[in-house]
Amino acid sequence: MRLATLPSSSARLACAAALLAFTAVVGCKPSTEAKPAAEAKQAPAGTVVVMKTNKGTVEIELYPDKAPETVKNFLEYVDSGAYDGTIFHRVIAQFMIQGGGFTSDGQQKPSRAAIRNEAGNGLKNLRGTIAMARTQVVDSASNQFFINHKDNAFLDHTNDTPQGFGYCVFGKVISGMDVVDAIANSPKGPNPPGVFSDRPKDDVVIESIKRKG
Repeated sequence: MRLATLPSSSARLACAAALLAFTAVVGCKPSTEAKPAAEAKQAPAGTVVVMKTNKGTVEIELYPDKAPETVKNFLEYVDSGAYDGTIFHRVIAQFMIQGGGFTSDGQQKPSRAAIRNEAGNGLKNLRGTIAMARTQVVDSASNQFFINHKDNAFLDHTNDTPQGFGYCVFGKVISGMDVVDAIANSPKGPNPPGVFSDRPKDDVVIESIKRKG
């Protein structure tokens, strides 16, 4: 389902929840079997990570001053190499590209405990920003993230209710938006319904994510 075709904000929110809440779609709980990672190194303002994919390279600046717990969590996955070899499994042009949780053979990656939702930090889900995917439970984000392909104001925090809490933005693409565009516009293949219904025909693989410098 494409968000742009939905007639009302409530319908858009319902669709967004279905698209981003992968555990609700596949009927499973987030895995917590991953081994504890070493404590992430402190992330100063201006921390940049380099995401290499088989479609090109994307550089993302993180905002630890705005979303400290979220950035710390993300960097723990980065520093442990947990994202290497995962795919963008849900790709919708003019909405977002979502990845970090599955390998090309369809296996779900283990994840650590869910984190607190920091969506009330004032950051908006604008084109090129990176945010955490989650279930309909407010504090349920773990390893999956998405990059907004367009401005998605309906994903922003509006209040502290489950319906209005929104999705936490914790960084922004500073180089390689053309790669994000190419991924978002990837042709789709015949996929089973559910979590892989918007998977590209040819896998978009995250080869590595590493801190820059």
